[in-house]
Amino acid sequence: MENGFSTAAYVVAAVLFILSLGGLSGQESAKRAVWYGIVGMALAVVATLIGPGSGLWLLSVVLIAAGGIIGWFVANRVQMTEMPQLVAAMHSLVGLAAVFVGYNAYIEAARVGAMDEAARASLTGFAAILAHKSPVELSILRVELFLGVFIGAVTFTGSVVAFGKLAGKVTSKATKLPGGHMLNATAAILSVLLLIAFLNGAGAWALIAMTLLAFFIGFHLIMGIGGADMPVVVSMLNSYSGWAAAAIGFSLGNDLLIVTGALVGSSGAILSYIMCKAMNRSFISVILGGFGNTSGPAMEVEGEQVSIDADGVANALKDADSVIIVPGYGMAVAQAQQAVSELTRKLRAAGKEVRFAIHPVAGRLPGHMNVLLAEAKVPYDIVLEMDEINEDFPDTDVVIVIGSNDIVNPAAQEDPNSPIAGMPVLEVWKAKQVFVSKRGQGTGYSGIENPLFYKENTRMFYGDAKNSVNSLLPLID
Repeated sequence: MENGFSTAAYVVAAVLFILSLGGLSGQESAKRAVWYGIVGMALAVVATLIGPGSGLWLLSVVLIAAGGIIGWFVANRVQMTEMPQLVAAMHSLVGLAAVFVGYNAYIEAARVGAMDEAARASLTGFAAILAHKSPVELSILRVELFLGVFIGAVTFTGSVVAFGKLAGKVTSKATKLPGGHMLNATAAILSVLLLIAFLNGAGAWALIAMTLLAFFIGFHLIMGIGGADMPVVVSMLNSYSGWAAAAIGFSLGNDLLIVTGALVGSSGAILSYIMCKAMNRSFISVILGGFGNTSGPAMEVEGEQVSIDADGVANALKDADSVIIVPGYGMAVAQAQQAVSELTRKLRAAGKEVRFAIHPVAGRLPGHMNVLLAEAKVPYDIVLEMDEINEDFPDTDVVIVIGSNDIVNPAAQEDPNSPIAGMPVLEVWKAKQVFVSKRGQGTGYSGIENPLFYKENTRMFYGDAKNSVNSLLPLID
């Protein structure tokens, strides 16, 4: 009865997870999708607690309560600008959990293997599953837990480094030890050799040695990737955490964990592919670190940056019929989304056509700008992706760029030696007027000079994005 209930509950939970993932594609359905995920996870937890092999109720309840309290505290404390590093931190916990579960499976398998037939007959839960496995099935189990621990260890240290880079606690530059990626390749080869030894009867030392090597790979791999690639890295680590969960699901014989891990792993991989395509780069080039490749000296930027005040921007907005706003990480840092939303409301009330152009890698997290705009109640139907709006810039009167740099850099098309040459960008310079809200004359997060700032139809609206946009509000009727 318990086993039947757990199986049925897992099926329902899996369906809810799929509905949740599908519903997140639209703002209107996102809230409902989140509830699907919450209900699915609650159902999965209850089914696990009362299913076969359940026990240690007091400890389970204490841990669930502690996790819930910590989650509530973190969710209320973390700002939207800190979501990228929060996601990276969560990935690290998934990876670490996979490592612990893998080690537990190994210890339990060794314990069951040392029992006689009479003792095995009284076993329950996971131990009973192990007791009925054939030698071939036990070998497969060892491969599964080995892979689960390996992927989990890589995910753990990689996510910790990604968290450090996103939070500014670790340099955002690509940093490698002498030997570069040969060290990663050597560690990976040694891990394969350890897997062979592990399957041929090597003890816990092989598993421990592999874990240490995997920790190193995760650390060194992500340290060698530049900060500008962090959105792809976060998505990639999301995929890793899913595959780690799926591998451990096979080890534990837990169907829901397999399905959930596969959903997370595949969706993360697809998102990584989409983002790499948006930067016109291969996944391998991201893993190899840096931000693009140069084949010669970059084109010299001519001209000067011309500034403008709030009155000038407001007058241009009053005369404009069509406006496109391009948000970037600078908007997130300044927490200017509410001010931007109010500006949008005022402009639309005055009869202006206002739309938002979102680049796939804007910000430091996939969908970062969409989340901020949704939080500020910006209508979802005026938030458009790059491919949907790029052809409209020549017919646009005013473009306001708020805290964006590389995603609006014309050097991607005009300079074959630029580090971002060939990267699809928002062609804002084709609009009649461009106003760039920026704190100063720096080159931004990736350190690449932007010729947009020097074009004749561009004016620099210097200052904190939130304060700058707020200064426009009283001037717009």
